Amino acid sequence: MRFSPRLLGTLAGRFDHLKAPSETPAAQQDPAVAQRVSEMLGEIERDGHDAVLRYARELDGWDAPDVELSREAVRASGDALTPEHRAALELGAERTRRFAELQRAGLSDAEVELAPGLTTGYRYVPVGSVGAYLPAGRFPLTAGAFMTVGVAKAAGVPTVIACLPPGKDGRADPAVVYSAHLSGVDRVFVLGGVQALAAMSFGLLGEEPVDMIVGAGNAFVAEAKRQLFGRVAIDLLAGPSEVAVIADETADPELVAADLLGQAEHGVNSPAALVTTSRELGEKVVEEADKQLASLSTAEIASPAWRDYGSVTWAQDRETAVALMDDLAPEHLEIQTADDDYYHDALRNYGSIFLGTWSTVAYSDKGMAGTNHVLPTAGGARHSAGLSVSRFLKPLTYQRVSREATPLLAEAVETISDYEGMAAHKATATLRLERLREGDAR
Repeated sequence: MRFSPRLLGTLAGRFDHLKAPSETPAAQQDPAVAQRVSEMLGEIERDGHDAVLRYARELDGWDAPDVELSREAVRASGDALTPEHRAALELGAERTRRFAELQRAGLSDAEVELAPGLTTGYRYVPVGSVGAYLPAGRFPLTAGAFMTVGVAKAAGVPTVIACLPPGKDGRADPAVVYSAHLSGVDRVFVLGGVQALAAMSFGLLGEEPVDMIVGAGNAFVAEAKRQLFGRVAIDLLAGPSEVAVIADETADPELVAADLLGQAEHGVNSPAALVTTSRELGEKVVEEADKQLASLSTAEIASPAWRDYGSVTWAQDRETAVALMDDLAPEHLEIQTADDDYYHDALRNYGSIFLGTWSTVAYSDKGMAGTNHVLPTAGGARHSAGLSVSRFLKPLTYQRVSREATPLLAEAVETISDYEGMAAHKATATLRLERLREGDAR
């Protein structure tokens, strides 16, 4: 955990690290990755679909003549799953859709008459098309489709296509495909990494270029989104996944440790931070994390993440805990205290907050809580929010001016344009005033 120098000076003596992270910075961008992605994007833009297929064979191991799954294959994808698995995915898709619909209902078109004859307003219009990248590597993250495809559809996006890489068996993961089907996807392609984002952005999959690309992925996927931004919109640049917890003496150290390791499991550079107002609780969590790692099947991932990027910080009081956490601005933030409402009211910087002992990040990760898990990382929560239905909507403004309102606007514009020296701007107002004086009702 690293805090700003200004904060360190302000809070001097009010906190102490019980477990500090290593000095190795969490890599957000590797120059070698950036160069390789740039080369791939250039080649795909130049050679088109042929380059996409070359990379599909070289990097994905995909040897079928077509990268698209048929509509029937998408519809039937759930047949490969157990009834219990299907039911769980259906529950996640339905809850995520309901939460997105709640958000959409809160975004209403509006209009106001600012002055007699001057009417202004805005209306929400969805983007025309979205390309969603669905991670399906070592961990096939099935809820990703709920958060991207499903939320885009709840926003009213007409066309949503999705790409996922093939698994080790060379086939599309049926649970990921079924999640996309439940979310209302229009077309599904078995295509991974940079080539997937490029194909959707350049219009190489039998569709026009998409307006927006969304979804999580590895460092190459994140870098491709960064380089494609401007040609298309993106959701956000995120990764590696991170978690933070504020806990006091009433928290259960076993649960706190489990929740920290639950996110450390995402990757060897995933930060996991605890800020606690109880030194004893902090020490117990460190002990408990080591104990749980000894029997964790994914310890080869979670252990280096906890060793290198895990931290436990004792804060003198709850005000210090809030200041530390707002400075950290974590992606996921859990609150396990005797006064969760205080922290909920006081905290301002986080991607999504999980309140109380019975709440855990995994519920959102798997789509069961309904809230979106595509969230800002690396301090991005200081200025940005996570993906939501509003991201797929454009609040388009309009204005309507009557003949009678013309003097109110035009005379002021003439005055301002004279000062600025913008003669053409002034002329647009002056001509209308002349028409008005001449009695032209056009």
